[in-house]
Amino acid sequence: MKKILCLTLLGASILGANELESKCNNGDLIACVDLGKAYVKSQNYEKAVEVITKACDGGNTIGCIGLAGLYSTGQGVRQDYSKAIELLNKACDGGETESCSILGNVYESGDGVKQDYIKASELYTKACDGGDATACFNIAALYHKGLGVKQDHSKTIEFSIKSCNGGIAQACSNLGTSYYNAEGVKQDYLKAKDFFTKACEDGSSLGCFNLGALYGNGEGVRQDKKIAKEYFGKACDLGNQDGCDEYRKLNEQGY
Repeated sequence: MKKILCLTLLGASILGANELESKCNNGDLIACVDLGKAYVKSQNYEKAVEVITKACDGGNTIGCIGLAGLYSTGQGVRQDYSKAIELLNKACDGGETESCSILGNVYESGDGVKQDYIKASELYTKACDGGDATACFNIAALYHKGLGVKQDHSKTIEFSIKSCNGGIAQACSNLGTSYYNAEGVKQDYLKAKDFFTKACEDGSSLGCFNLGALYGNGEGVRQDKKIAKEYFGKACDLGNQDGCDEYRKLNEQGY
């Protein structure tokens, strides 16, 4: 297992290090986590481990996730995957859905543990039920493939909708494809268009490409090569080479 989680620096407190240290010393566990983030940013990993351990030991589950990240990378401590997983389990048991989702990924990939799709599915489901959109996306994929669970396209759709509503653009794109191909649902080009549109708006290059294809073919929408070109261009801008190719073709045709 090369890495479980890097301690995020986003959302760190704007308080100065001295004030954070004072608050941490007085039992403010959130301040201990923020102080740990500051130490990670300055690459003082030993101090980061010290204060984040205090937060985790005090019951702060975010601190446990951060500490797991340090153990998995060996920053400030001897690299110890077993310890990292132990900490993630502690955070998951404490109700931290992100930790359950990370653990699910660990068991799905077999990265540092014996691969176990059943365990992964249980952890993803727990995290998804707690509102983790990434976990919803991952459990949808397991139902789609029949890994750790019985293959069930209706469950794939159910969890994909949760993930899409939670802001995962790829889930929206996948839903569009399901409605386009009639996979687990009745074929519906209009719904496919709606999901591709949401995916594209949320930054999915594939969603933009597929939306361009609908307009180009006139499926679920009135055929419009100019609009198709626009969406192919968006897909291209997002790194989709097929989008670039289709944009160029339409451009050469005078659209």
